[in-house]
Amino acid sequence: MLLLLLGIIVLHVSVLVLLFVSTIVSQWLVVSGHASDLWQNCSILTSVGSFQCQPSSTNEWLQAVQATMILSIIFSVLSLFLFFCQLFTLTKGGRFYITGIFQILAGLCVMSAAAIYTVCLAMNCIVNQP
Repeated sequence: MLLLLLGIIVLHVSVLVLLFVSTIVSQWLVVSGHASDLWQNCSILTSVGSFQCQPSSTNEWLQAVQATMILSIIFSVLSLFLFFCQLFTLTKGGRFYITGIFQILAGLCVMSAAAIYTVCLAMNCIVNQP
């Protein structure tokens, strides 16, 4: 039983780490000499070999992707917190429904963000528009 609880805790923490990395990393769209993510657009200066970064545009679809990714992190943190709370308050053999609901909400937010980003990328509403 202790190994099962340890495994669940490791899964919760690994999901949180992956969500933070996927939200922060600047590799959502990589084209030759240009990388963009949710927060900034970076271009490689060929003469110097360094990055020149500018903030991303304020398109509604990009703000929706940013919001859903942040919501997924919040739901996942709440899920981990509720897991620890329920661990000590539930009776033996109790179900972790609330924790599961928050984890499902986090997953739905990530899938929504990826779907919005993919659709807008396919429709050429690129992040460079003001």
